[in-house]
Amino acid sequence: MLADGKTFVGFAIGKIGTTSGEICFNTGMTGYQEIFTDPSYLGQIVVATHVHIGNYGVKNDENESKGIKIAGLVCRNFSYHQSRIPADKTLETYFLEEGLTGISGVDTRALVRYIRNKGAMNAIISSEIFDHVELKKKLDAVPSMQGLELSSKVSRTESEIYGAENAKHKVALLDLGVKENIIRCLVERDCLVKVFPAKTSLDTMLAFQPDGFMISNGPGDPEMTIYAVETLKQILEKEIPVFGICLGHQLLAKAAGAETFKMFNGHRGINHPIFNIISGKGEITSQNHGFAVSKESVEAIENIEITHVHLNDHTVAGIRIKNKPAFSVQYHPEAAPGPHDSRYLFDEFVEMMETVKQLTINKLTIDN
Repeated sequence: MLADGKTFVGFAIGKIGTTSGEICFNTGMTGYQEIFTDPSYLGQIVVATHVHIGNYGVKNDENESKGIKIAGLVCRNFSYHQSRIPADKTLETYFLEEGLTGISGVDTRALVRYIRNKGAMNAIISSEIFDHVELKKKLDAVPSMQGLELSSKVSRTESEIYGAENAKHKVALLDLGVKENIIRCLVERDCLVKVFPAKTSLDTMLAFQPDGFMISNGPGDPEMTIYAVETLKQILEKEIPVFGICLGHQLLAKAAGAETFKMFNGHRGINHPIFNIISGKGEITSQNHGFAVSKESVEAIENIEITHVHLNDHTVAGIRIKNKPAFSVQYHPEAAPGPHDSRYLFDEFVEMMETVKQLTINKLTIDN
């Protein structure tokens, strides 16, 4: 049942129960496991537009976090059996282990067209309550995604270190709901990564003596993640390289004075076209966000430059701070799932850390 009372019927999958959240749709044809375990989906019911879900099962080492983060799943055809030899279990088994409630057999094309036209709204799935009045009452009590602070609910509670101790670069990663592949992409580039809880102070992160800061993706309304915006403002004063992804992009923009807004329908899929204004090249990207940076507010600020735009709706997809070693993108360059067109952004971050480090060494040499 959708917030306006529109209902769809189908078959129960996963745990018998009731679940609610903001409904959204993802157009990816592969990568359902990575989508379901992406912390940015916390509090959201996902509609899969691809007709078959679960056909290749679940492999434990392909999770993007510890456990399922979506609130529920709506799909057309749900496979109770998997056909991939390396898989560890079926998707149904995984849903039961994680306590996830979902529904299959739904006309997802009709549902997605409805959401597309009506905009983002809350929804409820139940395989135990069939009284429409009671369901609507429960649904009306579900809070709007706008105004929710969720990053602290998915962030680590203790810091963790990844990579070799003798790595060339040290990166402090602020975990607002980070995907595991972001960490892997940094480690692959000879970085020692220390992942810090969302509300970690700058002084604590500086004690690690990082060469750069990664501000991760995550769920919820960026307007409510005030603590991270304040931390970012302090980081920008230190002249240490910063790379923001998705929510991290929105927070960097806010720290530089720009505004964000709730989208009518978010971008969620693995085939979103992006134009890189700097290089003049196009990129096919993986995206998952329901909020975006206001283009008008960015254009009104002299020291922010738009570097990437979304070719479907011309929303801001990337920025850099002109007088600081800081940049960000609205999409997922680590692309899990998705294409690898944007992996170069990690290389640019590493190059930026190397450049700033060398400038610091040269300055110290001159001063001495």
